[in-house]
Amino acid sequence: MRAFLTWFDASPVTDPILHAGLAHFRFVTIHPFDDGNGRLARAVAEMALARSDGSPQRFYSMSAQIETERRDYYDMLEKSQRGGLDVTPWLRWFIGCLARALDRAETTLATVLHKARLMEILNALPANPRQRKAVSRLLDGFEGPLYHLQIREDERLRHRYRLARHQRAHRLRRSRSRPVRQAQHRYRLVNEVMH
Repeated sequence: MRAFLTWFDASPVTDPILHAGLAHFRFVTIHPFDDGNGRLARAVAEMALARSDGSPQRFYSMSAQIETERRDYYDMLEKSQRGGLDVTPWLRWFIGCLARALDRAETTLATVLHKARLMEILNALPANPRQRKAVSRLLDGFEGPLYHLQIREDERLRHRYRLARHQRAHRLRRSRSRPVRQAQHRYRLVNEVMH
């Protein structure tokens, strides 16, 4: 383990991305702990990648991408550990996984920026908080009926009150108009009989 830490802390002789992939592979292969070696190996790879980026900000996560591709990850680790000393297939997989993590980050960032621009436009329009929440949920990829959006209880009660008032008014109109319709019908009958 000491040899690994000395190698990891030294300036990389190879490309920093290859160094991160090798660090991950070596840490998992050394397997120094009973539990958590995979998580620590991903953290080691993330640290090596952060060093190689030379930037305090990172918008991608290799760990999240490895978690997404967990089955392929374990298959590739097993093949590489059981093979000879050639870890080229592992490094190819690692670099491909990194590329997919970068693509995923780019897609996420584009989505966030798009949502921010639309919300800026929405904020300039007259919209109530419920409408803003609905638009935000739709922009986040909400699928399903809109009535599942949570509405505050007072808004529900207000809506029910308006609906009940509308239904009551509609019933009153119908009940008032029934005698008028009956009278009109009688008038037509009387006119038909007399003519």
